[in-house]
Amino acid sequence: MHSLTPEYLARLRFDTRQLASLRALGEYRGKQRLYIAQSPEVLSDLRQVAAVESTESSNRLEGVVVAPHRLKSLVLKNATPQSRSEQEVAGYRDALALIHESAEHMPFSEGTVLQLHGMLYRYMPQPGGHWKASNNDIVERHPDGSTRVRFRPVAAHLTSTAMADLMTRYGQARDQHLADPLVLVPLVVLDFLCIHPFPDGNGRMARLLTLQLLYHYDYTVGRYISLERIFEESKESYYETLEASSQGWHEAVHDITPWLDYFWGALLRAYKEFEQRVGTIERGRGAKGDRVRAEALKRTLPFSISEIEQACPGISRDMVRLVLRALKAEGLIAPTGKGRGAKWVNVKPQNPTSTSKPGDEK
Repeated sequence: MHSLTPEYLARLRFDTRQLASLRALGEYRGKQRLYIAQSPEVLSDLRQVAAVESTESSNRLEGVVVAPHRLKSLVLKNATPQSRSEQEVAGYRDALALIHESAEHMPFSEGTVLQLHGMLYRYMPQPGGHWKASNNDIVERHPDGSTRVRFRPVAAHLTSTAMADLMTRYGQARDQHLADPLVLVPLVVLDFLCIHPFPDGNGRMARLLTLQLLYHYDYTVGRYISLERIFEESKESYYETLEASSQGWHEAVHDITPWLDYFWGALLRAYKEFEQRVGTIERGRGAKGDRVRAEALKRTLPFSISEIEQACPGISRDMVRLVLRALKAEGLIAPTGKGRGAKWVNVKPQNPTSTSKPGDEK
């Protein structure tokens, strides 16, 4: 659409700071592959947390809130929704799961976009998966009851044509390498929101499409760290930069810089958090890792993985194995055999009366 024409893309210029952001994101993508290749078994906890946070934050940005205990049941156990808010959460859950499972096989096409929107509303009384039939200005509502039109999207009768043009322009820019993928993805998101093709659910759809398109270029951090949570935690900047970059969009004279800077900053934050969390997991640290370490190191008799797992409810076997491997590497424990009946033994039994750590002061 307007941000993806060859003429508009040719006018884009980036300063040294922006180019550094693009380089850093490329480096993080390389590290991401390494982490996943080295430690695939320890990432399941991150995936579960990200799924819950993404579903919660993306809906909460639109004012949809459910109780925390119900949220986890809905997202992790596929519980049946019991209210309108839960219906909306369950729809996002399903659409998000589809993207995580099949994004690489889902083209950015009319069929995919309508399918995802239909999933958002699959539990709702009103059906989804259809372009808007009436105009839908983006309105800001103030506590005193006053309103302000933030943006007037594409008219309803032009929506189908605008969406087809967006997809065509994006495909051409991608195939002709007119810009870096990390430029094209946020431009698609901005144009989608400026078209505002659905009567409702456009914000949630934009965030789902962000994940889908990033997956196409192997930027998969959203599987492990919730981008939606990061957007929510910086929602003032999220909305302000979108508004700033949409001014003049209809005339193709808009300044994409505010939105690009925000988008890249959010993605960098996600990758930094991913690196930090994976590093914590790999070292067997953090609340869960510390529980396993303490349990293993206090044993005076040979012990099995199952025994540690039973003593640490709520901690996965993969995490237990990971921590035991770390303790072995540190020379603190050693295996007494191999196979399913193998046991572990403390090389240097810990003093059970001593609980101090390096740096503790009495």
